[in-house]
Amino acid sequence: MSVIDLESGRVSLEHSSDFTVGIEEEFALLDPVSLDLVPRYEALRDAALNDELLGRSVAGELIASEIEIRSGRGEDVHSAIAAQREMRRRLFALAGAHGVKLGATATHPWADYRKQQIIDTEHYHRVEDGLQYVARRNNTFSVHVHVGIQGADRAIKVCDRLRHVLPELLAISANSPFLEGGDSGLHSVRTQIFTKSFPRCGIPDPFGDWSRFAQYVNFLIATRSIVEYTQVWWSVRPHLSFGTVEVRICDVQSTAAESEALVNLIVACVAQAAREVDEARTPPELPARLLEENVWRAIRYGLDGELLDLHRAEPYPARAAGERLLGWTEEVRGELGIEVQLAELNGAQRQRALLRDGMTLAEVYAATVGATEATYSQSTESGAEVK
Repeated sequence: MSVIDLESGRVSLEHSSDFTVGIEEEFALLDPVSLDLVPRYEALRDAALNDELLGRSVAGELIASEIEIRSGRGEDVHSAIAAQREMRRRLFALAGAHGVKLGATATHPWADYRKQQIIDTEHYHRVEDGLQYVARRNNTFSVHVHVGIQGADRAIKVCDRLRHVLPELLAISANSPFLEGGDSGLHSVRTQIFTKSFPRCGIPDPFGDWSRFAQYVNFLIATRSIVEYTQVWWSVRPHLSFGTVEVRICDVQSTAAESEALVNLIVACVAQAAREVDEARTPPELPARLLEENVWRAIRYGLDGELLDLHRAEPYPARAAGERLLGWTEEVRGELGIEVQLAELNGAQRQRALLRDGMTLAEVYAATVGATEATYSQSTESGAEVK
């Protein structure tokens, strides 16, 4: 039986407020010595209940060696980041007290997915039962950003507009080059494992308005394809409970400074998309087959290769993706007081550079986990700038 209430979702969006922000970050749970994945989610969740704020903010994500931390609703991106910093500080302190380290690469570089346990919830048992290998293989870690958008039709149109920039956000965030004890040759192997394998995932078709979106979801319900809306795993989607547009395409970031820069950039992109929708000046929609060219380039080459200006049918250096998005969002960033300081190299580039410099894979991961702990565990500062 379906538990999806589309009418409540529509009402939630109609009564939403523009540009409220919520942040979700997913961390690997690690043995402090070996840095192997350890199934400690339930223990940390139970311990977090002794902290009223933290108890409301932690959540499970499929496997018992993963934990998610949520900022809750912030009235703007600044308050959401401030809340998330405090939740991170509490989570890292709790994990340390229980002999657990936290990792923030979008895949673990050597863990065996066959040894990971699915957490004991009805939802994730349903996911495993429905997807089997596809679910068990998905040992990945990401960052999701919710941005409030008032109006159901408007939220759908904002999602449509964001389709064009999702590959650029993925390239900027790419932070999963290693898997199964070696170099995958990809910059975001997480996206290949999750986005390219799960059903109803990746960049959705444009819908144009709420009625067409609802028609599709009702089709999924009527054909017993889904029973929960969370089984729609698109890279951008309207969130029916929160009244937000949720951007879900990015790898988790290894440092707090990178994560906060990415959150700020995503919020600016959503705000700019809303501006163009309101002013009726969105560009022509692009077919999925063209957008997928850029998704693949982001997966394979990250910021080292080329992306395509699909309206001009011209390639450009992927390293310019950040500059292009900053230029596109300049006006709304000024109005919302959003500053974005992107790192010179993304996580995948830095990890490969360390490997080329002579570090072993284990040493690269240890250094990355050290940077995660040093920056995310602070409550008031995002840590040193990453080059």
